[in-house]
Amino acid sequence: MSVLRFDCRFTYPAGFHLNFTFAAEGGVTALVGPSGSGKTTVLHLIAGLLTPQAGTISLRCKVLFDSKQCVNLRPEQRGVGYVFQDYQLFPHLNVEQNLRYGQRRTRKTGVDFDKIVSILELADFLRRPPHSLSGGQKQRVAVGRALLRSPQLLLLDEPLSALDPSLRAAVADHLVKAIEEFHIPTLLVSHDRESIDWLAHTTISLNQTNSGA
Repeated sequence: MSVLRFDCRFTYPAGFHLNFTFAAEGGVTALVGPSGSGKTTVLHLIAGLLTPQAGTISLRCKVLFDSKQCVNLRPEQRGVGYVFQDYQLFPHLNVEQNLRYGQRRTRKTGVDFDKIVSILELADFLRRPPHSLSGGQKQRVAVGRALLRSPQLLLLDEPLSALDPSLRAAVADHLVKAIEEFHIPTLLVSHDRESIDWLAHTTISLNQTNSGA
């Protein structure tokens, strides 16, 4: 049985249309396509930040969305951790407070705070504000915050594209360690297949045959 099943139709008012079906197993699945193909839209639909016009989304045995059955779980009910491309750390909170915000957003206790700090090597940054961090450090904090929600699925939007090439390997190494440690199925999206091919167990293409104006 697939961890994630996605079969949705979605149209923006401006005319962009997405009609896409895929299934993801455990491990890391990469959704790859050019800019404007709808990759981030897919993540938003899974997370509940957008609502499809029709279709179904299920995570393990839980139905997140079903247009025929009128099921549409709120984002906080979906069991999904989302790391945005721009990280979206809270500027008025320090690193530890950002991390613990993720922990407060769940009733589960499966992911240990100290272990997250250790694996992502964040101990030296806990008292620092986000604006004082490098891009790679912000990425690690955002991943830690998402993991501390003990999600059933981790979503990563272009996790390496905003980083300097010299930082990509180091950040990717932290991602791999965290994902493997907590055995959390992960869906990432990227426009650059070469940068994530070695990171993903499965790669799925999203292109103009799946979406268009």
